[in-house]
Amino acid sequence: MEKQPVLHADIVLIGAGIMSATLAALLKQLNPDFSIVVLERLDVLAGESSDAWNNAGTGHSALCELNYTPEKADGSIDIKKAIKIFESFEESKQFWSYLIQAGVISQPDNFIRPVPHISFVRGEKDVNYLRKRYDAMKQYHLFDEMEFTTDRQKMAGWMPLIMEGRDENEPVAATRVENGTDVNFGALSRKIFEYLWRLPDVRIRLAHEVEDLKQQPSGKWLIEAKNLTTRNKTHILTRFVFIGAGGGSLPLLEKSGIPEGRGYGGFPVSGQWLRCINPAVIEKHQAKVYGKAAVGAPPMSVPHLDTRVIDGKKALLFGPYAGFSTRFLKNGSLMDLPASIKYYNILPMIKSGLDNIDLTKYLISQVTQSADDRLDALQEYMPLAKMADWKLEIAGQRVQVIKKDPVHGGVLEFGTEIVCAGDGSIAALLGASPGASTAVSIMLELLEKCFPAELATPGWQEKLRNMIPSYKQSLLQNDALYREVSEKSNAVLQLENKVTAQG
Repeated sequence: MEKQPVLHADIVLIGAGIMSATLAALLKQLNPDFSIVVLERLDVLAGESSDAWNNAGTGHSALCELNYTPEKADGSIDIKKAIKIFESFEESKQFWSYLIQAGVISQPDNFIRPVPHISFVRGEKDVNYLRKRYDAMKQYHLFDEMEFTTDRQKMAGWMPLIMEGRDENEPVAATRVENGTDVNFGALSRKIFEYLWRLPDVRIRLAHEVEDLKQQPSGKWLIEAKNLTTRNKTHILTRFVFIGAGGGSLPLLEKSGIPEGRGYGGFPVSGQWLRCINPAVIEKHQAKVYGKAAVGAPPMSVPHLDTRVIDGKKALLFGPYAGFSTRFLKNGSLMDLPASIKYYNILPMIKSGLDNIDLTKYLISQVTQSADDRLDALQEYMPLAKMADWKLEIAGQRVQVIKKDPVHGGVLEFGTEIVCAGDGSIAALLGASPGASTAVSIMLELLEKCFPAELATPGWQEKLRNMIPSYKQSLLQNDALYREVSEKSNAVLQLENKVTAQG
């Protein structure tokens, strides 16, 4: 193998998905002099979790996702997480609109479209839950466009496929927000990387797999990556590493050897979609309709019937059907999970497994599903569905975070988590939902942990407020600010009108 010289870079980003794209775009706007290297093991950009066919494409703003608004023991609805996610997605929209105005990206309709967000429930218990959820959320201006109804005729107008053929005696209810979104995170990631690729001090290396990373006495990191095409090795010396490799982040975090990464484990959950192949059926549905998850189901498995717009073409998906694989990535190895088990995380993994028996049972039931079982699940939401109109597709792979817990020994987390070294020289992003939708907020948190000195300077503060006008301000507590920034970003992103996708 040909020996390559050591490259030098200020920043190395591992993984070419929405997280690395977001961080690279932020850093280059904050300091144009930063030199950046992006390493991606696939030969395409955004080919794993960020790809449009590997995720739901929902602009997660907690408008329809019921798992973000749990019912407490006293019967009240906790909407704190919903508010946080709503504000985070607004930050993402502000940053994307800034990138358009700055000429970094263009044609927003290629990656974001307006699609109504609907929550739909069945049965008296869930109807009462949805009514309480609506009452709790409508107290705040962030959710003042939400509608609630038990009127079957109105619901038939909102979602005809779901109401056609439904038992007239079944209690049903729905909430709807007209200004929801569908986002193609793969297309957005590629737009950002295409801009970065044109910059002289940014190098993007596809088909490069990171095999090792070690911190040097100087505090810098030496990264060894293999070109999967030529088999040559590349060595890069850098002051900062971001591991944004989706499910592949945990093994790389373990290789780094930082003490902050000890005790973390990962539980992989795979997914499948039913994709509609009948244009007449696709055209009849115009919304993202979310239901309630089964007992023990992870958040990524909440059933939903989704209008999607991918590469300018309208699509319709139902799912996802969960499954289990020992792979951490869709294009990963069956040895990913076994290889991730270490002496320092085996106890948290065992303990979290014992505490999540319902999840284990749920995944077993999903793995053993037949085509008839999948049709039955679809018909719960779309009573007149026919399997001839649908095709099974493999969705993305997610790895849920397992971490040490002083009380329980180990807990399974369903969100995202940034793990940083004490000196701020390396950070890894673990976890899944809501992930991509809140990428900007997550990367702002990373900047606070890993670039505190730069972030404290007036220059960076001014630039951040220019890119994200609500930065460090509460949209919940400032109605006028929310109206101002939302209207501006919606105008730039062309989200004022109903979706008019060409089939």
